[in-house]
Amino acid sequence: MPEKKLDLLQGTLDLMVLQTLAAMGSLHGYGIARRIEQSSGDAVLLNQGTIYASLVRLQQRGWISAEWGTSDNNRKAKFYSITKRGRKQLAQEAAYWQRLSSVMGRVLAMQDEGGDR
Repeated sequence: MPEKKLDLLQGTLDLMVLQTLAAMGSLHGYGIARRIEQSSGDAVLLNQGTIYASLVRLQQRGWISAEWGTSDNNRKAKFYSITKRGRKQLAQEAAYWQRLSSVMGRVLAMQDEGGDR
């Protein structure tokens, strides 16, 4: 049975966008979405509205910047880059998610100690 696509938790897409820009450099929205999909093994699929809502939110917070440029197919496109503030936010959020996933791993690995009660 194929794996179901993942529903993203609140705030995770913004973190994925920041990480993608930190790792890949300046990209346009479509490129960011495709890179996230690829790196997730296609477990996360992003529609245009979802990715652009995240980009607007991140830009309003000052965590990314945007400038117009020309895409590979010679079309005008807005290219996004992570800012210094965005890198600081990425470090904080990545540390939080690492901590949370570690705690969840420990809780989910708990052995049945009491049997049925």
